[in-house]
Amino acid sequence: MIKSIFIHWTTKNNMIFKLTLFNFLKTKGKNDCYIFKMKSFYHIFFIIQTIISQEYKVDYEKLWEGDYEPKRLESILSMNDDNHYTVLEQNAELNSSSIILYSYINLKEQVVLFDSKRFTEKLEISSYSFSKDEQNLLLETLVDPIYRRSKQGIYWIYNLKSKELQKLRDEKVQEPTFSPDGKNVAYVYRRNIYVKNLLTKATRQLTFDGDYQTINGISDWVYEEEFGFVRAFHWSPDSKKIVFMRFDESKVPIFSMGIYGKDTYPFPYMFRYPKAGEKNATIDLFVLELEGGIKEPIIFKEKPYYIPRIKFDGGENSLIIQTINRHQNNLKVFSYDIENKNFRLLIKEQDKAYVSIHDNLKFIDDNSFLWTSERDGFMHIYHYDKNGNLINQVTKGNWEITKMYAYNPDLKEIYYQSVEGSSIERGIYAIKINGKGKRILQATNGTNGANFSKKGSYYIHSYSDEKTPPKYSLYQTRKNKLIRELLNNQKLSKTLASYNLSNKEFSTVNVNGFNLNMWMIKPENFDPKKKYPLLMFQYSGPGSQQVSNRWGDSRTIWHKDLANKGYIIACVDGRGTGFKGAVFKKLTYLNLVKYESIDQIEAAKSLGSLSYIDESRIGIWGWSFGGHMAAQCLLTGEEVFSMAIAVAPVTNWRFYDTIYTERFMRTPQENPDGYDLNSPLNYADKLKGKFLIIHGSADDNVHVQNTMRMVEELIQEDKQFEWMIYPDKNHGIYGGNTRRHLYTKMANFIFENL
Repeated sequence: MIKSIFIHWTTKNNMIFKLTLFNFLKTKGKNDCYIFKMKSFYHIFFIIQTIISQEYKVDYEKLWEGDYEPKRLESILSMNDDNHYTVLEQNAELNSSSIILYSYINLKEQVVLFDSKRFTEKLEISSYSFSKDEQNLLLETLVDPIYRRSKQGIYWIYNLKSKELQKLRDEKVQEPTFSPDGKNVAYVYRRNIYVKNLLTKATRQLTFDGDYQTINGISDWVYEEEFGFVRAFHWSPDSKKIVFMRFDESKVPIFSMGIYGKDTYPFPYMFRYPKAGEKNATIDLFVLELEGGIKEPIIFKEKPYYIPRIKFDGGENSLIIQTINRHQNNLKVFSYDIENKNFRLLIKEQDKAYVSIHDNLKFIDDNSFLWTSERDGFMHIYHYDKNGNLINQVTKGNWEITKMYAYNPDLKEIYYQSVEGSSIERGIYAIKINGKGKRILQATNGTNGANFSKKGSYYIHSYSDEKTPPKYSLYQTRKNKLIRELLNNQKLSKTLASYNLSNKEFSTVNVNGFNLNMWMIKPENFDPKKKYPLLMFQYSGPGSQQVSNRWGDSRTIWHKDLANKGYIIACVDGRGTGFKGAVFKKLTYLNLVKYESIDQIEAAKSLGSLSYIDESRIGIWGWSFGGHMAAQCLLTGEEVFSMAIAVAPVTNWRFYDTIYTERFMRTPQENPDGYDLNSPLNYADKLKGKFLIIHGSADDNVHVQNTMRMVEELIQEDKQFEWMIYPDKNHGIYGGNTRRHLYTKMANFIFENL
């Protein structure tokens, strides 16, 4: 009977335990049974206490060190023959890296292309690339991050035939790239472009004016952050020329932030950062001849304000140039012949609000090309001839393309990812270039992704949902035939299952006439008769999405653990977020945070009316744009929210960069009310709830200036609040024990104030 009680208890059914104990006592005799009853009870009680003390709990140290992160297939490159792919594999025990060639057909290891154990140099490879002929490997080691995407490192070239390994340069460089013929590697060092000849091993400097205010071949801070690229040079297809962008930052204001370090004196870190309404860098394009070193400018009839994309495509001498105006509502795509110096306009995209920059431009076998546009209200694929004449709209419907993967010239099929099943999920589809013959490749509820081979004959399918960590499988495309599962994360699933964490529940909440996507996490032992405090999390930025049926991250586990401590956690994607059409996304134009905060406040009211929510205990938190939102909601929704945490918040869009801010707001000079009426700086006097502000002092993205200004306004209004500054930490606020400290700080604030 004791064994029976023990089993029932371990199933965490307390009611069964009580009934079993009662029945045990009732069915036995009198006196001697009574003595056994008491002894047994205390024995069982001791066992129960031991079980409770050993219950699995989330280890916060492991959580923020990445121990709960799933394994992923990284650095997969498809080979030219369309039948093989390579994978970068790390051996932690041997401290070595290897690049292995696999067959798509049978998944067997074909050959080890590179193994660092063969060399005396200790090479811990972080990434790699092939020359076009796949005879040379470029290996990246000893990487130092600069900003969000930029980095510098030590690079090596490995010849697969000769087995020779040579260092590109002793110093750390940026963005090394093979020439198409594989004979040279171009890179940037100290803001100038260099080329190394792999046969002679000679290095030549090609530009000489790079300095503190002039950048050659590398994007400036704002281009990197908002247009999403670092390398700003490209080889011509014949390997004889390099086209590069030069950034003249001489008129861009300088931003300075203190680095405290560990020395006696701190020092200023200064860089050029154009805030909304200020001057941007002047951009010029040049064609540089490798042999003669002649540099010629590309002359536009109308000098573009921004050049967000350049690449060689659609012909031997054809350079594709995208330009956009400062308001970012007039995008033009040109084909430029670098020999004849002729421009040809291929595409013109205009919008009353803004046009989004993307990489969905693909030239195919007959030099016609594919392009995605939201001109009909949703992002879809369009097919143009080589002169820019529209052939047909390939995809249609009240749903959006999220990725255009590949084109199969044999099957005349385009492979893409979309939300046509649900805006919170992703499916993979194939469609003929004429818009017919659409077929589903993967549409299981959740998030489906793919990595296609060069010509689309095979693809590696990635899948996750709220309950399932990422798993990877190989498919043959033509018949959509499963070949083999490559990787799953069952061990992680079992580990997290032992913590009894609740899953997200997906639904919608009707706010201001819109059905807004929402997820909710309830405690594992949720009792609908109880009242629970509600913590809302959001980001809310334009085109973003937080409500998505996919595997979460460490923050998701943290949210679930909070729920088990007696909270309900909810997230609502309000107006302005993505994947529900252009109208929904662009409703917030010229008034960032206005409608977004109204939606969060109204959603909180709606959730507060639920029988199991304590409407007097509703909090909100967010990071970056979400931090701005958290502050704004607390101050303007003071009767709804009793607590807020703002991490790295923008507090006035006047303090943020030109490209991002002006895309949605225009300049402060044109739209002062849009900036100021939606700034929490102007509502400090309304603070009633508990407020915690957190920022990294070395945040190069959202400057700590935002928090300092908010703090000053609160002080002058005699408002009490809490704040935390993490010294020398950037926008991500990490490093050492920082993440653990940060989330412990936030958890304690929630426990004390919500």
